[in-house]
Amino acid sequence: MSSVRFRFAFSLIVGVALVLGALFGVRSILINDVGYFETRNSPDSDEPEASGPDFEVIYSGPSIEGQSITVYSGRNEALIGPLIQQFVESTGADVEVRYGNSTDLALLIEIEGQSTPADVFISQSPGAIEYLSTEGLLTPLPNELIEAVPAIFKGEGGDWAGLSGRRRVLVYNTELVDVEELPSSVLELTDARFAGRVAIAPGNSSFQDFVTLMRLEIGDDPTLAWLEGMAANNSPTYAKNSAIVDAVVRGEVDMGLVNHYYMLRYRDESPGAPGDNHLFADDDLGSAVLVTGVGILDDGDLNDAAPKAFIEFMLSEGAQEYYFKKTREYPVKLHLAVPAFLHPLPSEEDAQTLHFTELADGLAGTQDLIDRSGFR
Repeated sequence: MSSVRFRFAFSLIVGVALVLGALFGVRSILINDVGYFETRNSPDSDEPEASGPDFEVIYSGPSIEGQSITVYSGRNEALIGPLIQQFVESTGADVEVRYGNSTDLALLIEIEGQSTPADVFISQSPGAIEYLSTEGLLTPLPNELIEAVPAIFKGEGGDWAGLSGRRRVLVYNTELVDVEELPSSVLELTDARFAGRVAIAPGNSSFQDFVTLMRLEIGDDPTLAWLEGMAANNSPTYAKNSAIVDAVVRGEVDMGLVNHYYMLRYRDESPGAPGDNHLFADDDLGSAVLVTGVGILDDGDLNDAAPKAFIEFMLSEGAQEYYFKKTREYPVKLHLAVPAFLHPLPSEEDAQTLHFTELADGLAGTQDLIDRSGFR
């Protein structure tokens, strides 16, 4: 496959991959009269709280006051909860949210079928929501809701749309690393000069999405060779992205592969922290952009206004601004001017979409390669 200016990862989690999810690890309790649920153990929750200035999003659609909506969210409450609360306050609707791991929730929806209480599904990664689309469990979204979302940020069937994007980067300690030695490609990290210096999180979903993208782009054997090279280089491993950033800032390790917003949020809290993001070349695998997604469950009631209003709100310009002002993520509406601390994304014409549907074993195959390489 020829190289592209950017890689937008829409990974499909299929078959064994979903079975691997700990379905009953999703545990929720009702914690307030708005109907919010809190999850006690969610592997998707490797995310710090939203930072940045205060915000307000105003709903201007049709009245849905008093209507109810149930949301299954694979996004952490610390990030998406404030937006949902704004939706409640702006519309007068009643909202119940069940937080959990995106894969677990997708499998739960599949089991519940037409009896699922969920009206809307929010996925931390594109794979889980693409799985529901493939299984015919999502309803096509009205074009007027998603026409402003570029094709690179929504499902091919028009039944889900991206909400925000997270770019893969190399975070590094500015006191320990000379910018001249930073690589232009993630594939260079197996070089001897990086031995013991680059941390990864092999069990993290974002890293696994990145490895799945690598499999699709260069094949399984070269991907395994890269993983084995990282292992042979004694690359330190951590459980999650935030732990890597903490270690880099402490000087415990020089560099690490993470999503872009972790270092940005760290510097919001500690402006003098000795850390920064290094961007690989735009056409490099290391610059993959992973999107979060939202869709409406197909329960036969296509005229229910509340779920559509919810998605309209989440895709409004005010909500899109929330992502870069508060969570330091990319908005999916590419016409919005983003702050200088976010490296510009390419236009829709300059980017191509990569779907992982042609990888029959999906995430399970990726996890197998990681295990075979020596990482656990």
